[in-house]
Amino acid sequence: MKDKDRRKAQKPAGKPGFGEKPVAGRRPDARPASSSRPQKAQERPVREPERPPIRAEQDEKRGETAEKVFLPLRSGARPAERVPIILETAGSENFRLIDSGNGEKLEQYGPYRIIRPEAQALWPKSLPEHVWQKVDAVFTGDTDEDGIGRWRFPREALGETWPLQLLGADFLGRFTAFRHVGVFPEQLAHWAWMKAEIEKANRPLKVLNLFGYTGVASLVAAAAGAEVTHVDASKKAIGWARENQALSRLDRAPIRWICEDAMKFVQREVRRGSRYDIILTDPPKFGRGTNGEVWHLFEHLPLMLDQCREILAPKARGLVLTAYSIRASFYSMHELMRDTMRGRGGVVESGELVIREAGLDGETPGRALSTSLFSRWVPE
Repeated sequence: MKDKDRRKAQKPAGKPGFGEKPVAGRRPDARPASSSRPQKAQERPVREPERPPIRAEQDEKRGETAEKVFLPLRSGARPAERVPIILETAGSENFRLIDSGNGEKLEQYGPYRIIRPEAQALWPKSLPEHVWQKVDAVFTGDTDEDGIGRWRFPREALGETWPLQLLGADFLGRFTAFRHVGVFPEQLAHWAWMKAEIEKANRPLKVLNLFGYTGVASLVAAAAGAEVTHVDASKKAIGWARENQALSRLDRAPIRWICEDAMKFVQREVRRGSRYDIILTDPPKFGRGTNGEVWHLFEHLPLMLDQCREILAPKARGLVLTAYSIRASFYSMHELMRDTMRGRGGVVESGELVIREAGLDGETPGRALSTSLFSRWVPE
């Protein structure tokens, strides 16, 4: 069920695809390719004291039933904290934020220069108008994060996809009907951290990517040597992820592509006794699962994090939560994460993901554009 205020209540969830309606419950996912083997008893964490039952209430004010879940307080001390943390992406050879302002952003994705709406670009543009006019694609239409619109191609008609590469993973950029381009580059900060954790481990780490969208994070993890489980509720997104896997020449990499509701998947993994070393979860604000399951971030995120904690391995390397376009402070997620991880020690670091303007040459630092809130638990 990738928290993004980017969708309207009646729209499906996740990061929608080209001409497709977003699938709510987004980035939940799929039918497990194979059931996970339960871990040996000695590898499981010490069982915590039995907790009171979870309480739930129904809220039908939205015209749709949304279940509010109330979790009992976990025992144990809360983890230490580091706040605020600003994780910055400066861009790369295949991506950079050139300029922003007046509610828009000018970006470079591989060979293409594009313009997209950006509500947080409140300042004036730095570069002259003639620079902004020399672009390959402009998204027009609804300026809501997941509003439906269309692409205009001022120079020449372009195909739906084009090749890109980030952190060594090859994938396809896409002109989708919801202004997205097949990748969320602000996540590079988390992916670089994950890649480093996998590469320095003396064993293959197990990575769970919830609301995995087009699979770029999953490919980065697999290329670094991890065993990956990728979950998303959108069949189209899973199809794109498989295309990206072939493009990255990772056909034989240990990746499970699962098209299923994310909440249902993690709850089943809890029952199976599955364990993961790194969990990435990037939920939308609103979404729908494969069977019409409704996801509302503010109602369901506490239970989602709680279940993720249950499937963290005893020597886990991290649990990462990102969210954007929501009316909340990063402190909301920070305090939720600290309460969720009571008794596990470690540190919770929270703040914002930002992308730094890099200018036309890619080497002229400018303003920082905030893109997402995040909270990350690490063991130390």
